[in-house]
Amino acid sequence: MDFEKASIERLREGAQMSELYYQQPLLICYSGGKDSEVILDLVLKAGIDFEVQHSHTTADAPETVYHVRKRFKELEDKGINCVINYPYYKGQRTSMWKLIQQKKMPPTRLMRYCCAVLKETAGQNRCIVTGVRRAESVKRKSSGIIEEKHNDINKRIIINNDNDEKRQIVERCQMQSKIAYNVIADWDNDTVKDYISSNPIDLNPLYQCGFNRVGCIGCPMANKKRAFEFAHYPKYRDMYIRAFDKMLEIRKTEGKSNYSWHSGIDVYHWWMQDGVLPGQMSIDGENDW
Repeated sequence: MDFEKASIERLREGAQMSELYYQQPLLICYSGGKDSEVILDLVLKAGIDFEVQHSHTTADAPETVYHVRKRFKELEDKGINCVINYPYYKGQRTSMWKLIQQKKMPPTRLMRYCCAVLKETAGQNRCIVTGVRRAESVKRKSSGIIEEKHNDINKRIIINNDNDEKRQIVERCQMQSKIAYNVIADWDNDTVKDYISSNPIDLNPLYQCGFNRVGCIGCPMANKKRAFEFAHYPKYRDMYIRAFDKMLEIRKTEGKSNYSWHSGIDVYHWWMQDGVLPGQMSIDGENDW
């Protein structure tokens, strides 16, 4: 199978669908990672009308922020519309650190409220393109990173950037009235690597610094790799701890249990599952996610 040709045809189909249903160009969801770079290269080859959007999570590495700005400048010079979306919660600007206080609990693999607020608010009433790949799901399982799903399938939430082995090339989200084209969903890791090595693609510099993923620093989905990330970015670790401290104060004021947590550092150790405190205890309301 010619994966490049197939993906370009999917992009052209998506562009037609976007104009037909939404009367707007195809919207490319760009994260700053390698899969996003492959998508951008493919869409330029497809010769279609498109726009690009990036969700600024506030917890991205500085290198990613600068790389996105550089990439968008290059695209804008070509006349392509690029938008950086900043997160809002209940009508107010927010951040990862404020969101922890507002939700009154740390984000976990099951309670991924951070993705829902920081990443998934864009693309409503649009036809979008994501870099979701099924191979990443297999990679996560083999490395011990298994996504937790709700027992009740009716309450299961699929995030646009979830890499699940059952993800389809074309998906529809009635809740947000959008159509998602996962045009490289069937690409394996070698296919991505070969494509990058065969094309002039400028990757995020983090890939040259020992990182094999680009995303929020400290993301629970990264599991043990978070220790590596915090070793490189200790200020992010400190910001999480301060947010946990404020979270505990709010919980105490509202009469909510703080479990065995006495400080933000306690929450941090539990969150990191580093053996200092028992990990992954049950949290009130966790099963609602």
